[in-house]
Amino acid sequence: MINDSKNKKIVVKALCIIEQGRKLLLCKSYDNVKKEIFFRFVGGTVNFGKKSEEALRREIRGELNSEIENLKFITVIENIFTYEGRKKHEICFLYKGDLARKDLYYKNVIPILDHKGFPAELVPISDILEGKIILYPFLTTRNFFLKLNYVKSNIL
Repeated sequence: MINDSKNKKIVVKALCIIEQGRKLLLCKSYDNVKKEIFFRFVGGTVNFGKKSEEALRREIRGELNSEIENLKFITVIENIFTYEGRKKHEICFLYKGDLARKDLYYKNVIPILDHKGFPAELVPISDILEGKIILYPFLTTRNFFLKLNYVKSNIL
């Protein structure tokens, strides 16, 4: 791991759970050092002086060209991790909401407009629970999804 002492800072993120049926809309990404494909909730950085909800709405507009409706705050997650060989630290405000552009729910893959990286994809919740895909920030996944009523307590 690279010692990145010059860039020691905590980054504040606003992320959103967007659900379509038994699938979640997630951003796909890749860590070149770990050689790992992973997914994250849609969203981005909260700029200084801005509220997390405002940042999330800006990010959804910029990434998906859509407004967000029925936005509900869920929790705050502290995320300490290594990405591209560098130690990172985030505070993530996690919301749940619906896309105003309903046509996006009928696409399995959605290009992210404000960068040329990987697209957003509708990923089955079962793939997350069964460990077929990696979702960051890492959550105690089964218990987290139980709280959100995505799984019944007798499943998995």
